[in-house]
Amino acid sequence: MCADFEILCAQWLHAIISKGVFNMIKTHEVEQMTCVAKGCNHGPAPIPEEGKWIQAKEIKDISGYTHGIGWCAPQQGTCKLSLNVKEGVIQEALVETIGCTGMTHSAAMAGEILPGKTILEALNTDLVCDAINTAMRELFLQIVYGRTQSAFSEGGLSIGAGLEDLGKGLRSQTGTIFSTLEKGPRYLELTEGYILKLALDADDQIIGYQYLKIGPMLDQIKSGKDANEAYQANIGTYGRFDNAARYIDPRKE
Repeated sequence: MCADFEILCAQWLHAIISKGVFNMIKTHEVEQMTCVAKGCNHGPAPIPEEGKWIQAKEIKDISGYTHGIGWCAPQQGTCKLSLNVKEGVIQEALVETIGCTGMTHSAAMAGEILPGKTILEALNTDLVCDAINTAMRELFLQIVYGRTQSAFSEGGLSIGAGLEDLGKGLRSQTGTIFSTLEKGPRYLELTEGYILKLALDADDQIIGYQYLKIGPMLDQIKSGKDANEAYQANIGTYGRFDNAARYIDPRKE
């Protein structure tokens, strides 16, 4: 029985090699070894993907929507990358960067490169900026392990889901705060938008602020609305802005 098995092994290997599937170089020691039958083979552990449990064996078995961050080698900038992957192929990419000025242009190029590539191709493609490359590496790990935002959502998220992260006006959610020991904090930009004024109480503590929603304002101007009217229509306040002892321009005062 064992001899018959060895013959079958040899015939099977010869058939594969003759077809050019692979031609592996083996050491003399391995050549002299007898064939031992492989026992249990349960395959890969199933991972959660878009409402299903999948045994991922090939790239096309991978689907999911997720986002994560990466950083450049000198740690002077970062990238938040969002990917929507269907059957191994990137269908949607949202690239947001903060740091050096060159990162914005790198993001523009990465946005052209990513859609249409498999996640394995994207992992091994130069995405121009270290931070974007690192983000792609981190997202690859999340996606192939099933740690995605859509892991338990049947059918996954629709293409275009990344735009929901941006809100009205399609602008990145950016927080910009400058602070010194001597002069204290300055809110410059928050989720609501560009900060126009800070409201201070009698102890000079911040109790609110006035902001400008830049995205909606620009949309209205593009639609033909007078610029000053659009500006005034998109000003809002947060906190106890109306109860302040005084107001300051965070960029000048």
